[in-house]
Amino acid sequence: MSRRKRGLDIHGIVLLDKPAGISSNRALQKVRGIFQARKAGHTGSLDPFATGMLPICLGEASKTAAFMLEAGKRYRATARLGEATNTGDIEGEVIQTCVLPDLDQKIISRGLKRFEGEIAQVPPMYSALKHEGRPLYEYARAGVEIERPARTVRIHKLDLADWQSPDLTFEVHCSKGTYIRTLAEDIAISLGSCAHLVKLRRIVVEPFDVFPMVTLEQLQKALDQGVLDDFLLPVDVGLAGWPKVALDRDQQGKFMHGNHFPLLIDEELVGNVRVYGPEGSLLGLGEVSLQGILQPTRVFNL
Repeated sequence: MSRRKRGLDIHGIVLLDKPAGISSNRALQKVRGIFQARKAGHTGSLDPFATGMLPICLGEASKTAAFMLEAGKRYRATARLGEATNTGDIEGEVIQTCVLPDLDQKIISRGLKRFEGEIAQVPPMYSALKHEGRPLYEYARAGVEIERPARTVRIHKLDLADWQSPDLTFEVHCSKGTYIRTLAEDIAISLGSCAHLVKLRRIVVEPFDVFPMVTLEQLQKALDQGVLDDFLLPVDVGLAGWPKVALDRDQQGKFMHGNHFPLLIDEELVGNVRVYGPEGSLLGLGEVSLQGILQPTRVFNL
């Protein structure tokens, strides 16, 4: 019983297809409960009304989550033109109605292309950004407006997917820190109107574009069938682009104790690396200096 209360040492990443209507934290707790995992985290939240890819890091995989927050993302979003809400999405109250201009797909497509590249965004008040230790949405709910400096984000690609007035659906590939609600509002303003999001789906969190998502229902069914491991990806799969370093037994001992040491290898490596033992087991993550010194940054207990 005590083992069940503490949870199991389950290590790996689950690519959850988050359903609408629950918070990312609630989704995380549901996955953690299905796996009975002792420790869990995620790599970037989705709004409750949004759906799509939410990477859940179980056990030691949670030590990689911070590095994956830098990843680019792809979304499919539907903005309803002619109405703005206080939250920028369907969950808020309508605070403004606007003229719905005469638009066609050519006009909209040309307008979207103007947002590709680096753009400045002012974060919405209904966001988890902190001001004096409190998230902005707490101020927003109290009716307090906080001045927010604009931030630079990158829109790699922005395409029109559908236009059925007043609903405009677009697909966007963007950098971390991009607010799709704000992007939809800015697009609407550029088209001579206003808007709020009525649908938002995260299609991909890089580099997981080659892996399928799994629903809560599929996980529950897999639990009943005893095949949950089929949906558990390796701990380091999200960092597959990092170089690999293999240590000998002496180096492995030093690394596991948090010690730094010269890395004597043929190739030149600088920066973040994945570190493996002589038998191919994953030991953790490290950083190689310009002088060739390997410093452990995350040590795994697998």
